[in-house]
Amino acid sequence: MAKKKITKRVPLLPLRGLLVFPTMVLHIDVGRERSIAALEQAMLEDNIIFLATQKEMSIEQPEKEDLHKIGTLAYVKQMLKLPNGTIRVLVEGQERAQWKQYTEEENLTMVEVTTFPDETERTAEQDALMRLLLEHFEKYAKASKKITTETYNTVADIEEPGRLADMVASHLPIKVAGKQEILETFDIDKRLELLITRLHNEQEVIDLEKRISQRVKKSMEQTQKEFYLREQMKAIQTELGDKDGKSAEIVDLKKRIEEAGMPESTEKAALKELDRYEKLPSAAAESGIIRNYIEWLVTIPWSNATEDRLDIKYAEEVLDRDHDGLESVKERVLEYLAVQQMTKSLRGPILCLVGPPGVGKTSLAKSIAESLDRKFVRVSLGGVRDESEIRGHRRTYVGAMPGRMIQGMKKASTINPVFLLDEIDKMSNDFRGDPSSAMLEVLDPEQNNSFSDHYIEETYDLSNVLFIATANDLGSIPGPLRDRMEVISIAGYTEAEKQMIAKNHLAPKQLKEHGLEEGQLTFNDEALLSIVRYYTREAGVRGLERQIASICRKVTKQIVSGEKESVAVTADLVEEYLGKRKFRYGMAEAVNQIGVATGLAYTTVGGDTLQIEVSLSAGKGKLQLTGKLGDVMKESAQTALSFVRANAESLGIDPSFHESQDIHIHVPEGAVPKDGPSAGITIATALVSALSKRPIRREVGMTGEITLRGRVLPIGGVKEKTLSAHRAGLKTIILPTDNERDIEDIPESVREELTFKLVSQAEEALEIALEGENE
Repeated sequence: MAKKKITKRVPLLPLRGLLVFPTMVLHIDVGRERSIAALEQAMLEDNIIFLATQKEMSIEQPEKEDLHKIGTLAYVKQMLKLPNGTIRVLVEGQERAQWKQYTEEENLTMVEVTTFPDETERTAEQDALMRLLLEHFEKYAKASKKITTETYNTVADIEEPGRLADMVASHLPIKVAGKQEILETFDIDKRLELLITRLHNEQEVIDLEKRISQRVKKSMEQTQKEFYLREQMKAIQTELGDKDGKSAEIVDLKKRIEEAGMPESTEKAALKELDRYEKLPSAAAESGIIRNYIEWLVTIPWSNATEDRLDIKYAEEVLDRDHDGLESVKERVLEYLAVQQMTKSLRGPILCLVGPPGVGKTSLAKSIAESLDRKFVRVSLGGVRDESEIRGHRRTYVGAMPGRMIQGMKKASTINPVFLLDEIDKMSNDFRGDPSSAMLEVLDPEQNNSFSDHYIEETYDLSNVLFIATANDLGSIPGPLRDRMEVISIAGYTEAEKQMIAKNHLAPKQLKEHGLEEGQLTFNDEALLSIVRYYTREAGVRGLERQIASICRKVTKQIVSGEKESVAVTADLVEEYLGKRKFRYGMAEAVNQIGVATGLAYTTVGGDTLQIEVSLSAGKGKLQLTGKLGDVMKESAQTALSFVRANAESLGIDPSFHESQDIHIHVPEGAVPKDGPSAGITIATALVSALSKRPIRREVGMTGEITLRGRVLPIGGVKEKTLSAHRAGLKTIILPTDNERDIEDIPESVREELTFKLVSQAEEALEIALEGENE
């Protein structure tokens, strides 16, 4: 049977964040004035008070709409005033109740409530629900460890289903809103089912917490295990000689890898190698290899770049300051700067400066770097014959290291230096590979953004580098490699240019190197011209610098010994300091000679003149060639002789001369190898002169290839040959007609002093070079 509902008027005590179930005994601290007044009113009557929970905890003075309508009618068992002014009250929940009439009096609130007592009779379904509830509660108590065995036993002894439900609800960690839902569930069966569901959910949460806790514990155990093993490894390393272990070094290397600015794939590879290095003992042979590899990776520039100074006027000032002449080269550099300034992005061109030694190829590259405000790196390729010198060695080899490209980039420490590839024509090859083929990738603008070094193994970007190659002989560079470079020829200097270079650059440099102050040694223009003419014969100025240095040494000795205080070098004093003249300036022959023609030659050290002599003797037409001539030059001699024999009558020569005379062709300086087709017209002229007894004009120099029909074909190196002719004092130059375009490249000062004769047939050249008329 169920108890009867009772309606009565009682004081109201609002609760914040708290709920009291029927049969529940609880201490409550009360501090609000109206709540204290409500308690005092209850104590004056029958100690009964209505406990209603606030919907929001934050409300200080709740109104009726702020309170749940269903609460608990409770009995006040004890009141105790605390020192801080609050009252601690012990209450015991009696029955569920709902307020209907809400009356606010002067200092408290009175409500009329109706109770909702639980049914006292148990049903079979309730027995089953009670048993299931206790079973879940027992599992929860064991799993949570928040409920003691005594508490569980007390709950298990309860026989009333409604009271059991309320007691279980009071021990569950449910929020106030959830407890209010249970309080408002008057039906006992529904209340039991709701609690079973709640307990089931709580059990799942506890199981999940346990699994998470186990995972965390396992992870912590693994971390502790790794820490323990690392400490052991440190101890082992200390015993093996690594006193400080690797920890500090590993941290430093990792920081450097992260700050190096590598591409993501390269950084992953570096960190992977660092992990391997960390696990290896210091005494392991591979440890040093990995350490060296990581060190290379972090020291190579990956993103560090200098800002280009794109100022054409400044660049022009630097180039003009450091170099006299070389106008075409300087013009090309300024064009590059102009395009880069306009587009703000331009891949570095591959320039190749080709010219004789000492013309300033390397110093020009340094000036280009200075004008751009870029770092300068020089790599000498002379004698390189191993592909690994360019691409590096595989790390599996002992003593492996990166190639010269990566080494140069490390030295530059920026990704956009001026990179000088010196003596690129001096590379050779052997069984270890062809380095010139490896250079193809370096110097290809379409490929060098992903250059592959065997040691580094990761791709490296060389596209921002301004490559400048130097060479003495363009013919020694393989065709595919030559095709990737923009060739700029530097033929050499005129006498006037050499004189200016000596005055503005070489002499001041040597004075400084020899510790001579300004005024202690001076050179006048005649002295410098004398050195150029009589003590050097070269396209460049290296020998000129050596002669000036020789004078500086002798003067320094005189000043140090006290013999002289200062010296002003004149043309007369040059011979005193440098000895007898080494070269004769002017034409090789004093008068016009028969059978002696002056040819113009082009060598790797610049242009030169050579005398071709023809001598006739009694014999049977035998041809003898001397002077260490190459195969091509021998063939030119044979061709010239065939032309003369075929055209003997028109040239005023006895057609049967080959039956009674032997011919000896000689080119002086027999120890020096000579080769090339451009001596053909010179040999033909010397032959005709010897056979026709007509002298050759001594002021005429000539060059050109001859055919059997007498055609004069174009040749190369016109500028170099012309400069050598000018040095030798020649006045007239015979050139093939097709070489007319090359005359523009010759300095204007030289063109003004020479007369150029263009010929397409050998007869035209003979008419210019030979004296007299054909008989």
